[in-house]
Amino acid sequence: MRRSVSLLLCGAFAATALTAVGAGTAATASSSVPASRSHSSVPDDRLTGSGAVTRSVLTADQLTADLAPAATVSNDAFALPEQAARPHHTFEGTLTLDGVATAGDFTAVRGGTPAPARRHLPPFSVQLVQNGSHLVPVARGVQYTGSPYWNLAVGAGRAWSEKGDRGQTRAALPFALIQRNANCVHNGVLTFLFKNKKISNVRYQITSETCQYFQFDMWGQVSATYTPGGIAGARDIRNAYAAEVADRLPTKPISALAADHPDAGIDLSAFGRGITPGALSTQGFLYDGVNYVGNCPTRQGDYPFCGQMLLPSYSTAKSAFGGVALLRLAQKYGPGVADELVRDHVAEASGSSWNDVTIDHALDMATGNYASAAYQADEGGPTMSAFLGAESYADKMTAALSFPHRAAPGTVWIYHTSDTFLATRAMDDVLKDRAGSDAEIFAMLRDEVLKPAKVGPDSLTTLRTGNSPTGAPWGGYGMFWTQDDIAKVAKLLTVDGGAAGGSQVLHPGLLNATLQKDPADRGVTTTGAIPFHYNNGFWAQDFSSADNPAFTSTFSVPFMSGFGGITVALMPNGSSYYVFGDNNEFAWRSVIAESNKLAPMSGGH
Repeated sequence: MRRSVSLLLCGAFAATALTAVGAGTAATASSSVPASRSHSSVPDDRLTGSGAVTRSVLTADQLTADLAPAATVSNDAFALPEQAARPHHTFEGTLTLDGVATAGDFTAVRGGTPAPARRHLPPFSVQLVQNGSHLVPVARGVQYTGSPYWNLAVGAGRAWSEKGDRGQTRAALPFALIQRNANCVHNGVLTFLFKNKKISNVRYQITSETCQYFQFDMWGQVSATYTPGGIAGARDIRNAYAAEVADRLPTKPISALAADHPDAGIDLSAFGRGITPGALSTQGFLYDGVNYVGNCPTRQGDYPFCGQMLLPSYSTAKSAFGGVALLRLAQKYGPGVADELVRDHVAEASGSSWNDVTIDHALDMATGNYASAAYQADEGGPTMSAFLGAESYADKMTAALSFPHRAAPGTVWIYHTSDTFLATRAMDDVLKDRAGSDAEIFAMLRDEVLKPAKVGPDSLTTLRTGNSPTGAPWGGYGMFWTQDDIAKVAKLLTVDGGAAGGSQVLHPGLLNATLQKDPADRGVTTTGAIPFHYNNGFWAQDFSSADNPAFTSTFSVPFMSGFGGITVALMPNGSSYYVFGDNNEFAWRSVIAESNKLAPMSGGH
């Protein structure tokens, strides 16, 4: 999905009871327990401050008082301060927020004021372990809550000590609300104090999102309960998190790019140019093994856990799920899988409209089945609205197959999110034919591609039909990224040539075609004012000296694109640029010229 979307993406709004996430509702607060014995430490986990922190916001008195905050506060109040000291206590157990169904306040920013129940957090419990000063959720990625409005993801946070906290340990965690049956993400943060048998109230707030059509602030302070212990495999979770942090790409601020390459004449203003500042979630530039990252601005200053900010994939999943899954299947079973017929693998696609449609046709958006040939008209039309609004597998499949037959497969490009859903279902059946009925297409992508590429657990889940972890993955949208994770996906494609974990995981020939390096297979030419190439779920735009005199060779830049203002550009010199915004601004081409200064682009077609 790119520029048109139905408000049905807001999800189902039925008024039913909310249910808890994670380990269930804890009954009472009790003492914290010692961490499991030996485990690996998180790299660079050094808190050497004195604990002498000057604090006037979210003080110990405020967090222990029975109060209802009047407004959101600066996100600095939730951040690890410079003088933070090592935590006095270790948290291992279940944290439960009490009474959130009616607590707190809400201010609409865009999209109007929703039903009252939608203005509050879903009740949830989260199991946590602690590794040094790092608080690590047992469950990562999207968690299905059963709420009619919200699903949830909780990221890794921090614990530390301040002298003003009267011997208690202070903790803060990033979290995200994810709209049910939609891909919008609303990022928040919470904080609390704990010590022995006591836990303070929990203050929380949401002041940012990546969501074009629904934006708001939400905040509150609620009592909480803490049940220590009961975490199976706690030491393994600590070790896994230490390894995760160690495997992250080296990062520097984008401003360091000019200092690292002083002779290139980098214009830093090109990064984010054309994006409304208030609509920018984050951005980053991968070059020479370094992830040069931008900040994560919110309506209350920078997000204090920028590296943990959860970002929606939207239609970048068409590339990173649909396209990459094909490349993996081709490497496992040969490139001929791209030419297998959709109707042979999707039982519902039995009509004559699907007689000659291949998986490759569906990934190229060239099935020949469409209502209107106008650019993006079908994507914004009633059939696609029905598809996007459908939660059940049956309803989604019915909508996906309801476009009339208009042209021979492979001849006309018409953008349909539903086509990637169909391609994903067909590839799932291809996999089951070869690997057995227990095989599943997203599990293959996760275990055989993303994990070997060191993509972290925040990006190893996807949204599914039926609002259920056992449903069919959406394929064309519904994944999630962090700065590190999307940079690693880009690196796998552009730098590593589809190799990860010591082996070739993606088919080299199809990867070259996908990245516009095979002149004989450039995909389908799109309609619209600017002609793009579209191949295996990836867009591409050609550049030449007509665009910039510095471009001495004609070259093509493949890119992933997502609704609202999301782009991941994969440049032929090995660099990549990602930007996440939500004001329908797809402004990334100014970065191409800056990348060309670092390493001149050359054509691959």
